[in-house]
This record gives sequence, C-alpha cells and structure tokens, in this order.
Amino acid sequence: MAETQPPNPEAPKPEAPKAEAPKPDEPTTPIQELWKTVQAQSHPEVWGVTLADPATHIPSQIVLQKYLNANDGDVVKARDQLTKTLEWRAKLQPLELIKKSFSKTKFEGLGYVTKYVADEKAAEDNPESREVFTWNIYGGVKSIEETFGNLEEFIAWRVALMELAVQELSLSTATKPITADWDPYKIFQVHDYKSISFLRQSPQVKAASTETIRVFATAYPELLKEKFFVNVPAIMGFMYGLMKLFVAPKTIKKFHPMSNGANLAKEFTDSKVPGLGEKLPAEYGGKGADLKAQGKGPSVE
Repeated sequence: MAETQPPNPEAPKPEAPKAEAPKPDEPTTPIQELWKTVQAQSHPEVWGVTLADPATHIPSQIVLQKYLNANDGDVVKARDQLTKTLEWRAKLQPLELIKKSFSKTKFEGLGYVTKYVADEKAAEDNPESREVFTWNIYGGVKSIEETFGNLEEFIAWRVALMELAVQELSLSTATKPITADWDPYKIFQVHDYKSISFLRQSPQVKAASTETIRVFATAYPELLKEKFFVNVPAIMGFMYGLMKLFVAPKTIKKFHPMSNGANLAKEFTDSKVPGLGEKLPAEYGGKGADLKAQGKGPSVE
C-alpha cells in the first residue's frame, strides 16, 4: 500500500488564474472585429475610403459602422457582408469604372447624380446640410435589348453611377462618426418610369433588376436615405401598395411610389438644405435646371 505524504504547510498554494488583459491588437469592440476582417483581406478600400484603424480614422469608423447598422449590430453577419464587399470590390474595381466611358447609344441620359448644399463650407462642417441624389431615368431607355442585354455592362454602368454619388458624400474626409441612430451619410434615389411599360417587362430587364438589387444589397449597405418611384402608372401604384405589406417596416418607410413626378419637390420640406425642393428640376416640381444641365453621370461616348 502506497504511503501518502502529509501536506507540507510550507508549500506554496496554487494561485487562481488571472484574467489576461487583452493585447493591444486584439479586437475589443464590434468595430474592431470588423477592422480585423479588413486586415485579413487583400483589398483595403470601400467607397473611396482606404480603411485604417477605426479608433483613430473616422472615415473607416463610418464605413464599418454602416455594416453593423445594416445587420442590426450582429457582428457575424456584418463580417460576412463586409468580406463579400471587399472581395467584390477587389474583383470589379468600382473606382476604375468611374473613369470608364460607356456606350452613348445604350446609356446616355439614363442616370444622373446631383448634390445640393446650403453652402460648401457648411457641408464640410455639417454633413446634414448636404443632400445627394441619384436619378435613374428608366423611361429614357431607347432599346431594352441595347441597354439591358449585356448584364455585365449594365451592372458596371449602374455601379459607376452609384460610386459617383457616394463620392459626393465626401466620406474620405468626414470628421463626424456615426452611430446606430445618427447617420447623415446617405443618398436619395429617384427612379423615373415615365413612358415605360411595367406590364411588358422583358427577361433582360428582370435579370438586370434582380442583379442590381443583389449587388447593392451586399455592397452598398445603409447608403439609402429614401427612394422615390415617380411617374408610376396608377395600377402599378396599387400593386406596389400590396407588395409593401410583405416588406420589413424598416424598409417600407424608405420607399415612396408617386404617380406624378411633379409632386416630388414637396417631399423635402424637412431637409437641412434650405429650399431643397425648389432646387430640383422643374419637371419634378422645382425651379432648377434640368438634370442634363445640373447633374453628372458616368462618361458616355
């Protein structure tokens, strides 16, 4: 029988394990978790912002916070979406698309970006005093086959238009961080369907719409302020109203179908840009020049 040794009163007692302090480079917040995700990727840019440590770089904080906001604070989902965005941007190179010229026959007059500010200095200090719009003039499509037939080309043009709009938000020089409840770095979108037939939507249009929605849902989260569908036929407004029953409340409030585009200017009485409605083109109820004069879009030739 083995003998047991009596306890040695002089032997040091084992100490309870101490919690290790996080190392300086370990993620300690959801934003830092997303920053780690960025560092693991080869492409460091999103929306013209070269991402850096969000603890000291406000433009990066804005971008990463948008991914958290889009996923209601769920870090795992935000990380997945951010990874897909970085991979997509590495492949497509959206900033290069801005420099590209597209077919004049296919895309001239179909998309514009406009920016309205109280004054340039105020917009630098207060992002709420700047409003950015993208305008999609689908009623101006001359040939469905020409414009939508090459899906890759259409998506490239549509992405170039969006990137031009995002540039007007000046994210790369932003000085005010956003939160889950305050984010002025967003864009109004106007889709004008004047003279277009919804009831005879072609397979090409459906494919282009589906892919655009998919790309934008992944790669441009939390950039939409509100979306206006103008000059929508009355029957389609009714059908759209039914469709809204199945859309999340968070999204419903951002979508506004309007049968008469001339009423659009009345929608912006609460803007921090004084007289915003009057600055819009006359055909949308304002007193400003037409889109061709005051807007810009991807280069065409």
